[in-house]
Amino acid sequence: MRVRKWIAGFLVIILLSGSFGGRACGEEAAPEELKNLYARSAVLLDADSGRVLFGKEENVPRPMASTTKIMTCILALENADEEEIVGISDDAASQPQVRLGVRKDENYYLKDLLYSLMLESHNDSAVAIAEHVAGSVEAFAEMMNRKALDLGCKDTHFVTPNGLDARDEKGVHSTTARDLAVIMKYCIRGSEKKERFLEITRTRSYTFSDVDGKRQFSCSNHNAFLDMMEGALSGKTGFTGDAGYCYVGALESEGRTFVVALLACGWPNNKGYKWSDTRKLMSYGMENYHYRTLRTGLSDTYIEVKDGIPENGRVNEKAYVEISVPEEEWQALLKDTEEIKEYSEWKESLDAPVKKGEKVGSIRYFLGDTVIKSVEVKTCKSVYERTFKWCLAQVGKCFTLFAD
Repeated sequence: MRVRKWIAGFLVIILLSGSFGGRACGEEAAPEELKNLYARSAVLLDADSGRVLFGKEENVPRPMASTTKIMTCILALENADEEEIVGISDDAASQPQVRLGVRKDENYYLKDLLYSLMLESHNDSAVAIAEHVAGSVEAFAEMMNRKALDLGCKDTHFVTPNGLDARDEKGVHSTTARDLAVIMKYCIRGSEKKERFLEITRTRSYTFSDVDGKRQFSCSNHNAFLDMMEGALSGKTGFTGDAGYCYVGALESEGRTFVVALLACGWPNNKGYKWSDTRKLMSYGMENYHYRTLRTGLSDTYIEVKDGIPENGRVNEKAYVEISVPEEEWQALLKDTEEIKEYSEWKESLDAPVKKGEKVGSIRYFLGDTVIKSVEVKTCKSVYERTFKWCLAQVGKCFTLFAD
């Protein structure tokens, strides 16, 4: 396969920062407004492409406290019916604060415990949900870890469903800012239960009782971000002694969806640091990243077909087939200083026979060193093989014409 030259003039070949799925800004290259973040680990993620728009130690594993519960919630929604009845075990009832206060042998509807989990961050509700869905906390943690790997989160290790500081034989309960943002991206965009996840996490207050109606409970949403910025979609707070204050949240603005994840964002008495960092990162995303419309397409390009029948049917001429890429508009979320470069490659020649629609190469679009889009180059028609039988037939035609 012959590599074609960079296509000049189609798109400008400059990249001043970032790459899809990689680090957009190192701390030393951080924009002025993001140089003084409180969080030890922070990420701003494009929820459409999964691209890291800004990162600060975004791949360093750290404890994540109750931000864990976004994974607990989405797995429960995907693997159980909300109307199922959850029985309370002694282990669930004995979980430390923050807790709903469930008691051993009580019964609750799963949907009610999900509101308790996400609005008030109750640790006992998390264990009750995990035991109901998977049979045990350990089995549920295995589900969480499998899901994390499926999502591409290779630096995440779940031990508990509630995020309390813990470790097992495989390591500490921890994640990275990048992985946590990817999990939130899945919860609000990728999961078949995304609408329900958003509905639960956006609810401001919720009341319920146990199945027998003997005890009443009220929950209020502690995600202050919902009232902090226009377009706020969802989020989850967290705190433990090891993790410090943590947060993961999402915002939608002008067709763009941003996810922010923060780990180790201060310790008491600095509860407000996470809101300051979240606002800075979200504002940076909205002010600097906008969708740009780009186009693909390739036409009036031909490659030789060896031993193929030429279109005019002449024995002494070479055969060619047109290759093409359909014209298509697509969008990429970019800063003003970022541009896409286009790189094409296809085979120099083909051996007959050739089928219509046969893939012969590709055109790839790069942001930095990362491919953000790839389109196939295909043949526009079939070309049959020039066989000995066909050549004899053509010679026969010539003699017939000469005789006439």
